[in-house]
Amino acid sequence: MESTPGQGARFTIYLPRVEAVVGPAPAEVKPEEALLGSETILLVEDEQGVRDLAQEVLQAKGYRVLEARHPGEALLLGERYVGPIHLLVTDLRMPQMNGLELSERLLTYRPDLKVLFISAYSEAIIGPSGPLHQGTPLLEKPFLPDALWRKVREVLDAA
Repeated sequence: MESTPGQGARFTIYLPRVEAVVGPAPAEVKPEEALLGSETILLVEDEQGVRDLAQEVLQAKGYRVLEARHPGEALLLGERYVGPIHLLVTDLRMPQMNGLELSERLLTYRPDLKVLFISAYSEAIIGPSGPLHQGTPLLEKPFLPDALWRKVREVLDAA
């Protein structure tokens, strides 16, 4: 430190040399507010407890939720609902038809619909012997509320 009366002080700081290359800064984590939504989601789940929880979580995050107890009800909602439906969140194993068949039928008249499958049987569903391809959006049951709304936002934001 050098100090001169009336001139102030000058500090010199010596830091050790770093030879390592510094990489890019880590990706910025989105604040929770950025993950809020306003889109419409068609939720299809035959288990009432799971359906109620999912609906409550998604509505709390700002989404409009159209609730269906089974694929037949979902098809009617998909046909009759006047506004856009941005995302189908559907269980894969249900009575009447599975979630994959339901999504294929809805996509015939709602081609912009994005799909998120939920299932407790992911090993048997994804891969060469299962009906879903690797990379298909899937959320495994049981899931935490946090995981649901984050996955929903991820699927909606995907190109």
